Amino acid sequence: MATILTKDYFISDDKALLDIKIIYSFLSQSYWAKDIPRATLEKALKNSLCFGVYNQEKEQVGFARMVTDRATFAYLADVFILEQHRGQGLSKQLVSYIQQHHELQDLRRTVLATADAHSLYRQYGFTELSHPETFMEVWQPNVYQNKA
Repeated sequence: MATILTKDYFISDDKALLDIKIIYSFLSQSYWAKDIPRATLEKALKNSLCFGVYNQEKEQVGFARMVTDRATFAYLADVFILEQHRGQGLSKQLVSYIQQHHELQDLRRTVLATADAHSLYRQYGFTELSHPETFMEVWQPNVYQNKA
């Protein structure tokens, strides 16, 4: 499934179009996945519903993925637009595309974690956890550094 966003960009969930080199280059330097091993990223991509943003030459300029059972729950992760393509509304269009995706309808809960993009996600119905006391986690922020 591909959607033309503008004359210059389109979004697709076709994993064959993903540019692992671009995705790895960005995510391994991001605050949330710094130093992620490439093999770990490849396993994550294999087991997720992935979305790429591409220019008309099919060069990848953005990405997001959903970790999901496609029935009840989804976790939105790894959303980015390369810096030189920002300011054109691509992240908004990407989140909108994901929310409308046929495999992500009627989910009971969709969550995400962000340090700096709350205003973007609020536009799409995301809020702080309504019952944070019911959520628990095992948090290992240095797991990638420990594998180096």
